[in-house]
Amino acid sequence: MTSARVRGIYTTAVTRLLSEAGYEVVQASEPIRERFDRSFDAAPADVSIETTRDRQGVGISGAPDAVERAASELEALAIDTFRWATDAPQGAIFDAEVLEAGGGSGAVVDLGDGRRGFLKYDDVDGYVDEGNRYRVQVREPAPPWDDDRPLVAPALEVQGGLCTLSRDRSGVSAALRGERAEEIVGMTDLLSVEVPDGWGIRWQHAAADADLEAMGTALEDAADRARELEDVLADAPDDPGGTGVLATPRRTEWCWFGRESRFALDDVRRRVETTMPGHHRTKAADRAASAAVDFAEAVCGSAGAGDAGTGDGEFPFAAVARQFGPTAGDRLEIGHGKPDGRLLSLGRGEVTDWSPDGNVTLERSMSGGGSYDALGAPKEAGDVAVTKFREGRWWYPTTYKAADGTSKGTYVNVCTPVELFPDCVRYVDLHVDVIRRADGTVEVVDADELEAAVAGGLVSEDLGEKAMNVAEAVERALSK
Repeated sequence: MTSARVRGIYTTAVTRLLSEAGYEVVQASEPIRERFDRSFDAAPADVSIETTRDRQGVGISGAPDAVERAASELEALAIDTFRWATDAPQGAIFDAEVLEAGGGSGAVVDLGDGRRGFLKYDDVDGYVDEGNRYRVQVREPAPPWDDDRPLVAPALEVQGGLCTLSRDRSGVSAALRGERAEEIVGMTDLLSVEVPDGWGIRWQHAAADADLEAMGTALEDAADRARELEDVLADAPDDPGGTGVLATPRRTEWCWFGRESRFALDDVRRRVETTMPGHHRTKAADRAASAAVDFAEAVCGSAGAGDAGTGDGEFPFAAVARQFGPTAGDRLEIGHGKPDGRLLSLGRGEVTDWSPDGNVTLERSMSGGGSYDALGAPKEAGDVAVTKFREGRWWYPTTYKAADGTSKGTYVNVCTPVELFPDCVRYVDLHVDVIRRADGTVEVVDADELEAAVAGGLVSEDLGEKAMNVAEAVERALSK
């Protein structure tokens, strides 16, 4: 049985989903133990699933086979769930060279084969300068849609849910405090586990709920992994002449959740707890929204659930937007996701119109130079792009207007269902688009790019078929 540790805003739903699939969820937080009204073992986890910092999805790290199974479960949630692996997974070891140093809190390092990492100055002894070489390990991998680079450090660690072995520490310590910390440190002597020389032990907070058997299992697993790292690095030169990967003992994958995925997670969560329509959609939009969602669900739950518990109601876009945005006058960025995991910004504009049913009009001033893709019209200073978004719709139109107000054409982007977050519109572009030129001619474009993405496995066959159906429907509507 695969064991999993889950954290973040998707925890209740993912815990239920994995439990129903036969996984053993371990190291559960107190709210989760109360919510499920059962005990969870404080045992080592084969895989760790954590919400990303921007709350758009989850990172899945752990033993390669366990990550593959867990990622497959989550990928099947809905048609707009995307999944990507990373070539700089948690725990991977690289020979690195400093590319940029001298400013900020750290340096950009070359990990080889076009990979980049971020090395904090505080983690390094001495001055860091361009050209310096270090053997580093990935502490925090970065999702492909994030601007951040993987965080690396020059010390070796073997991380686990209960304990961490480190070449940068000595002896035995605990991350928690008080009598329990002293007890755990003392109990380590009772464990018949041989830890490799030069590795210090640090017990994590989850160990506070573990029994002696679980502690022994966790420490034995960490010790075995430490020895495996030592074996891999034994043949590596002490003074590397280049950059590149030395070891990838663990695997990290990312799942990005689209709007339909978040509503699917709502349905799973609803099997456990009172859940308002758009629970995960609202929590993903703004950190401040989490407390409001929890309060609303607590009130509805104590009063008899109603729509918040059954899911029969609609996502309260108007209430959420009025409280957190976007509304008229706000500045909104267009976050243009790509099927390969990248996130591009199409710029920011002003919300010039807003309606409670989820319609937002965004205007952007365009600079001169070049032409508008596929439309064939010149891009000139004074042009205005008017984009109309609707929450949950699989497409959105942008009309380009000259300074005198005449239209230069309309470009309809086909994408996963649009989500209107307080400061950013989010979706994943599905390549195929529909254009209406200034002369009124209508055409579907870039269908070949969608076909290539499906063939390459970046877009599922079902999603590719959905995108073409949407494009053809939009084409018919514009041709009338």
